[in-house]
Amino acid sequence: MPLHFNREEFSKRLDRLKELMSSNKLDGILLFRQESMFYLTGYDTFGYVFFQCLYLGIDGKLILLTRSPDLRQAQQTSIVEDIRIWVDGETANPALELKEILRESGSEGKSIGVEYDSYGLTAKNGKMLDSVLDGFCNLTDASDLVNRLRVVKSQKELVYVRKAAELADDALDEAHRLVRDGCDEGELLAAMQGAVFRGGGDYPGNEFIIGSGENALLCRYYSGRRKLSSEDQITLEWAGAYRHYHAAMMRTIPVGRVTDQHQRMFEVCLESMEACQKALRPGNAIGEVFDAYAGTCDSSGMRDHRLNATGYSLGTTFSPNWMDWPMFYHGNPVIAEKNMVFFLHMILMDSDSGNAMCFGHTVLVTDSGCECLSRHPFELVVR
Repeated sequence: MPLHFNREEFSKRLDRLKELMSSNKLDGILLFRQESMFYLTGYDTFGYVFFQCLYLGIDGKLILLTRSPDLRQAQQTSIVEDIRIWVDGETANPALELKEILRESGSEGKSIGVEYDSYGLTAKNGKMLDSVLDGFCNLTDASDLVNRLRVVKSQKELVYVRKAAELADDALDEAHRLVRDGCDEGELLAAMQGAVFRGGGDYPGNEFIIGSGENALLCRYYSGRRKLSSEDQITLEWAGAYRHYHAAMMRTIPVGRVTDQHQRMFEVCLESMEACQKALRPGNAIGEVFDAYAGTCDSSGMRDHRLNATGYSLGTTFSPNWMDWPMFYHGNPVIAEKNMVFFLHMILMDSDSGNAMCFGHTVLVTDSGCECLSRHPFELVVR
């Protein structure tokens, strides 16, 4: 079977989740996040776009409810042995079948956690779930339980994280090779994503972000391509992905010339990154990392050009995005721990001058600080 971890690793994760369930007085949990299913069992699919649920009882019982296209997917990519299939139909209500699974598992009248905060549980399906289970068992929001486990990486996970970082570097090599006057954005995207695929990597959790000219100030993917001009700028945000583990990077590359504002913004980004990496250490609240970014930008006269967050955790995530919990924003009380992995992005967007300057890379929290996982230094590369 194509399991990316051995059964002992999965058993440890399931045992740790059951400990959390016990401390939260939960008799079972209904998991809807694909990240949770992959993390706990290896189950690898995009079938979460339909109703799909993994039940874990405090007694260790593990049951997957899914559709027929994912039967063999679960059999071949996961450790789940008890797989139930709900049948597609105009009036199908898989929550009723989930209720029978809970009844069979002795969950009537018990306290059951639910991953409500999940792309795998739409508002419609969530209402259906609540309606069917109302009065049958006591549902409580348990969206953060598996997240708390996933945020600190094991040594086996870090092997995949480091490989993802290597692939992200390979993609940047392609960008440096191709970005110049006349470069076609489509060719650039093909080369960067191709570098990841050639290295054995995966599609990332969201599209690579690319924008040039005035669109270099955009932080989201959009449809449409252009060729770079002799004096231009291009902002790229991408991730290496390996076994669904992500390592993201970000760069703004001027073409033809560097404006004075580009140079000044680069200096502030560099100073901000140094301040953020100094703040990111075990025992510190991660809100302090954002404060380091904001404080540096604001004192340099860049308040109007910065964002209200400066990065987030990375791990094994699925579409629609690679952002993971938690995020760097003011006042976030989550405490940094060894072996957490984060994407630090220093983003400055000056709408008045039309200049962008963005730098970012993936870091690993260590015993006393953090380690950059990229082989590329921060430098203002001009093409």
